[in-house]
Amino acid sequence: MSAQRVVIGIDSSTQAAKAVAVDVDTGAVVGEGRAPHSVTSGAGRESDPEQWWRALCAAVGQTGWADRAGAVSVGGQQHGLVTLDASGAPIRPALLWNDVRSAGQAAALTDKYGAATLARRTGSVPTAAFTVSKWLWLRENEPHHAERTAAVRLPHDYLTERLTGEGVTDRGDASGTGWWTPQGYDTDLLRDIGLDPALLPRVVSGQAGTARAGGPLPEGALVASGTGDNMAAALGLGLEPGTPVLSLGTSGTVYAVTRQHPEDPTGVVAGFADALDTWLPLACTLNCTQAIDKIAELLGRDREAVEPGGSAVVLPFLDGERTPNLPHAAGLVYGLRHETTAGQVLQAAYDGAAAALLSALDDVLRAGGERPDPATPLLLIGGGARGDAWRRTILRLSGRPVLVPAATELVALGAAAQAAALLTGEAPDAVARRWGTARGELLEPVAKDEAAVERIAGTLPRAGQLFTRL
Repeated sequence: MSAQRVVIGIDSSTQAAKAVAVDVDTGAVVGEGRAPHSVTSGAGRESDPEQWWRALCAAVGQTGWADRAGAVSVGGQQHGLVTLDASGAPIRPALLWNDVRSAGQAAALTDKYGAATLARRTGSVPTAAFTVSKWLWLRENEPHHAERTAAVRLPHDYLTERLTGEGVTDRGDASGTGWWTPQGYDTDLLRDIGLDPALLPRVVSGQAGTARAGGPLPEGALVASGTGDNMAAALGLGLEPGTPVLSLGTSGTVYAVTRQHPEDPTGVVAGFADALDTWLPLACTLNCTQAIDKIAELLGRDREAVEPGGSAVVLPFLDGERTPNLPHAAGLVYGLRHETTAGQVLQAAYDGAAAALLSALDDVLRAGGERPDPATPLLLIGGGARGDAWRRTILRLSGRPVLVPAATELVALGAAAQAAALLTGEAPDAVARRWGTARGELLEPVAKDEAAVERIAGTLPRAGQLFTRL
């Protein structure tokens, strides 16, 4: 009887490191682990990369398979800027994707090159979230740190390098920096922003290296290239071209695998690569489940205690916003009446968080050359997908069928599929399809609430005028 083959997939997210141990042949999750991260609050969002490593080691150890895993892979939060000194130690805390201090640098970059040019070259118009904007912010505000930088990494790159000693990344995560093109790094752009390409990791696919001694895994275990969290979730679903996904987490995202390289000069859709050889156009909001939980707390209500009706509009832009691009925005409540109830305000917050994502859904598909089909089920994933209020909101505002996969921790599962592919020779997305990770509950469509959609759309210009002035 052959020995059981097990791999470990890791999701190093904004809030925590999560690890799943998965049986390669059956897809059964045989062990899990989790350890928290801390993030600063305020305009800046920063996190110490050393704590990511400690959390990764703890989460991997909790699975019970650290000493027997045949392979591992890391999916990590996108865009974060990790700067390392000559010894490989972090120079300062990492600037995270939801740090909006670099909004001015993103705008200046777009003014200099033009949105259409940047979209054509890199696939995306940079926002404050992108690594290129954060590097420019660092050079302008902390030049002493920029000058000491001997290596620039993304969060998943940093962790893969701690595991293997190899400075590598993958095309999926690299496509979220703002300096990667389908032909490789944009050396002309890098020269203009004062970043030596030699400081960047090599872009690889498949295997990154092997685990070295002193880490949480046995020396010599295979380590896959890893990827960004959204790319890993797409792998975890075994996603095929044209199927849209809406993810409800700390941030909200809507994306699809497409065959065509996306270019969107409006900046609504980021033209990312996926972790294979196709593309992952994506729209993202900064405010999703955490923002709703905060509003529920302020109202003194459980997050599920929503009520229908009312005329209120809530734009829950508590951390600024990326879609629409209002990095200096704050939360906005509009249209209150004497008869408005707290439950209606809470429902309006759900609606405000979901509306921007759903409005970008067709844009995402078209940017990648796919034809939107309202009969195709929308895959609903992330922590919010488990909540009844979130499910009802997405059904009501989308008017389309919704499929909620039973599998959880899809980023970690996608990383596990990457790791399993090193052992089996399959494509990682084929591994996930064999595991059946996308099976789940299909929710039938309901009539689209056009009135709510129109109310929110009518309020957004007012928000744009208000926060542009500020």
